[in-house]
Parts: sequence; structure tokens; C-alpha cells
Amino acid sequence: MGTITFILVLSFLVFFHELGHFLAARYFGVKVHVFSIGFGKQLFSKEWKGTTWQFALIPLGGYVKMKGQDDTKPINAEDGDDSYNTKSPWQRIVILFAGPFANFILAAILYFVIAILGASALAPSIGTVVENSPAKKAGLIKNDKIYKINNTNVQTWEDIGKVITNTQGPLKFYIKRDNKNIAKTINPYISDSQNMFKEKIKKRMIGISPSGKVIKLDLSFGESLVFAYEKTIFASTMIFQGVQKLIQGVIPSSEVGGVLTIGKVVSDASASSIIALLSITALISVNLGVLNLLPIPALDGGHIMFNIYEMITRRKPSDQVFMFLTIAGWVILAGLMLLGIYNDITRIFLND
Repeated sequence: MGTITFILVLSFLVFFHELGHFLAARYFGVKVHVFSIGFGKQLFSKEWKGTTWQFALIPLGGYVKMKGQDDTKPINAEDGDDSYNTKSPWQRIVILFAGPFANFILAAILYFVIAILGASALAPSIGTVVENSPAKKAGLIKNDKIYKINNTNVQTWEDIGKVITNTQGPLKFYIKRDNKNIAKTINPYISDSQNMFKEKIKKRMIGISPSGKVIKLDLSFGESLVFAYEKTIFASTMIFQGVQKLIQGVIPSSEVGGVLTIGKVVSDASASSIIALLSITALISVNLGVLNLLPIPALDGGHIMFNIYEMITRRKPSDQVFMFLTIAGWVILAGLMLLGIYNDITRIFLND
């Protein structure tokens, strides 16, 4: 069942990505020969409005084959007003960007659905108080519930961290304890910590940790829109930074996951709850959008890079350079896929 869920989720994400390309291409009058979910041998196809819509044997991606643009023949060119290669560079960039953009939009929609269904978060309840910390000296104790800091209302544990790190000077904490409201003034201190990439950083802290209690957020329609926007931006930023840290060597190459890891995560999420499955699907959608924007030839980002070059220099890269860089891009992608599969096998099978 987990494998079927993974294939359905991946096909769903690929469909939206390619739909973005398709709609942008058709908007500019570019003929689309094939809209494929999957690669390889054709399993099912239907001709509709001049486009062959098909499912292929290998469900690990998809493609839109436009007139005048074919990744299997990088220097292919076709004449006519309905050809991709006769469009201006900015129009081609829009067509190329539309795929990743569709993934970001889909993620936002999924996060919005999560908010409507009932997003959950850590409650702003204290679990432990560090000895000799500002919180301890101010008198905060276990099970205190923080509901306000200065003039900012607190709903989740994440809200507490945002206020502490984004302010300066002493803070006034309003807490509930034994059905009583208590106010405490706390002066955070700068302490050593780690970010999500395990880098050492300096951070304003008061010395408390969450109780682990989970609450369901009761969000209005407008708050759900804000929730979806913030989650999509956060996920996009996190993945962009993750790629940067990987290139810099901060994140070891052993952390790169492949299709098996993704499949396992999706399977585990589907067995947990619909909200967990939607959350993972949204994150993978953002991941597809970000990775496709990387300036690697053969990816959307690589093609965008070629078109930006043409806009600046007013000439296209030579066929030889274009072919060489495209092949190099495929080699890089193949290497990353093999690395991901190797790490998957090591992580899932050899560590058991």
C-alpha cells in the first residue's frame, strides 16, 4: 500500500509541475506534442486537442515535449509561430519557470488545506527549566503556560522562539499557573546553540524547553492563508539553504536521500494521518520546485540560465557548447541519483 501511495503522490506532483509548463506554453501559442507522466514505454495514451497525454512505465518523473524543445535533442530547432525556439527569451523563461512555480503553488494549497483541516503545533507549555538560567531566576517552573510576551500573543511554542530571537532587551512574560495569571520580567542571555544544519550559532535564550504537548490550531480563513504562505516560504528557504550547505560541505553527502528514502517517508506519513501525508507531499512539492531551479543544464534552471545569457549577449550559446553543457548536466543528475540510491541502501538496509 505504501508503494502505491508513493507512486500516486509522485505522479500527482509531477502532473502539477508539467501542467505549469503546459499552460504557460499554450498561453504563448507553443504546440505541445506530448504530456507524459513517467518515462520509458508508453502504458496508456490519449490524443486530445493536438497533445498526446500519456502514462509511461517508469513513474519517477515526467515531461512536456514542446515543438522546438526536446531535452533528448538539445540543439533541435523547428520553425513556426507555434515553436518554442522561435519565442523570445523572456517568454521561454516564463514557460520554464512555470513548472517549479506550479510546485510552489501546489505546496501553498496543501498547507492551506492542512490549516483548514486542523494544523497542529507544540503547545507553549514549559517542560523543563535549565538551572541558573534567566527563566529559572525569574521563577518560571514546569507546566507554566506562556500566553503573551510583551504585547505579542502566544499560541504555539514556535511563537515564543520568534519573539525571543527577534527582540532586544528584557521581555515581560505572561503565564498561566494553577488558573492564575502571572507576569515575569526576563532578560534573555546570548548562548551557544545549533541551527537546523547543526552549525554553531549564538542565540538569545532564556533556558526553557517545551513540554511536548500538542495543540490543534483554530485558524480563520485569513489566518489559514497566512499559515500556507509562511509554511511555503519557510520550506523553500530551508531547501535552498540546504542545497547551499551541501555545496559548501556543511552537510555531508551521506545526507543526500534518493527515491527509496522519499518512498519510505511518504509510506510512513500515509500510515500516520492524512495531515502528515499532506505535509510531506507539500514539502516534496517545494523540494521539486527548488531543485528544478538549480542552474544545472537539463533542468529548468539550466535552461533559464541559457536564456538569460541570450538576453544579455543577444545571441544563443553555440550548438557545441549547448550540447556539451546539457550532457554534463545529465551526468551531474545521474551522479546525484546514484549517490541518493547508494545512501538509501546504506541507510535503510545496511544499518538495520
